[in-house]
Amino acid sequence: MELYQLETLARCHGLEREKPQLVASNDRFCRFLEEYCPVVTETYYPTIWCWEGRVQTLLRPFITSRPQVQYRNELIKTADGGQISLDWFDNNDSLYYPDASTRPTVLLLPGLTGTSKESYILHMIHQSETLGYRCVVFNNRGIAGEELLTPRTYCAANTEDLETVIHHVHSLHPSAPFMAAGVSMGGMLLLNYLGKTGRDTPLMAAAIFSAGWNVFESIESLEKPLNWLLFNYYLTTCLQSSISRHRQMLEKLFDMDLVMKARTIREFDKQFTSVMFGYRSIDDYYEDASPCRKLKSIGIPVLCLNSVDDVFSPAHAIPVETAKQNANVALVLTSCGGHIGFLEGIWPRKCTYMDRVFKQFVQAVFEHGNKIFSM
Repeated sequence: MELYQLETLARCHGLEREKPQLVASNDRFCRFLEEYCPVVTETYYPTIWCWEGRVQTLLRPFITSRPQVQYRNELIKTADGGQISLDWFDNNDSLYYPDASTRPTVLLLPGLTGTSKESYILHMIHQSETLGYRCVVFNNRGIAGEELLTPRTYCAANTEDLETVIHHVHSLHPSAPFMAAGVSMGGMLLLNYLGKTGRDTPLMAAAIFSAGWNVFESIESLEKPLNWLLFNYYLTTCLQSSISRHRQMLEKLFDMDLVMKARTIREFDKQFTSVMFGYRSIDDYYEDASPCRKLKSIGIPVLCLNSVDDVFSPAHAIPVETAKQNANVALVLTSCGGHIGFLEGIWPRKCTYMDRVFKQFVQAVFEHGNKIFSM
């Protein structure tokens, strides 16, 4: 559709056409993004007939296409005797990077109960394929069909499994440029890892999409009646479903009947997640899981995309002022887009604004990253 037609539709529906807000204290990082990732400065036109944040969030999984991806699965062992499932897209037909040893690699982290099958992950892989890159998806323990070998799953605060995966991938391809992208809880986990490691990581850079910055504020937002009805209860049942198949292993340590009675994410975390990872209280867990506390310590370039109408990450909880204190961090804030939504165009099946940000940023890092790594 022509630009003037989009503008006309936007005016008719009372929508202001707005450019995203780019928050970054480092002028060099800003110029780098403006030149090599210009989508972050372009006007974002949300799909007219589903522009509201909750509607975008609900419809995206059903509207967007699911590109065909052929994975190679790998199970790796952990120090505590567990196992992690990795799904590789090797891209051995890459024309731009035929040498597998130096083929750029993107590690992808899905959301709370997400796996390599999520449509947003498939789209990231499709975008990477066109650029000649390799991808590997980190599936959290027990989520992707593999058995739990120990009574442990995952959480947003504990980065041990992510550290294991990053070390493993880097050891396989030590000469390959390496970066990561995390979505929702995957983004939170990645941010917490980066806040812990600073510059001591093999990752060149990272992209974060729809992360919840302050878990207390996210949970409070999701417990509002409409949000509980639309999202909270469903996600709680997804969490319960993800562990129910491992009941025999988990009931050694947990009152699974009580866990399965949870009706909110908070109740689930209180009875299960916080207990599993040894927190004295759910508040201690939520404080440790909140990336806003670790933002100042990040030591590599990170681009973070959020929509201010995302009920999973309320606008007032986005750490704008803290981000300005770290030259490695850039926030891109849109007025619409919801949670992992960012639908655009009249019929947004093939590509979202988030997909375009991902593609341009990873390409910018892999092909022009030397211009920001001297920051």
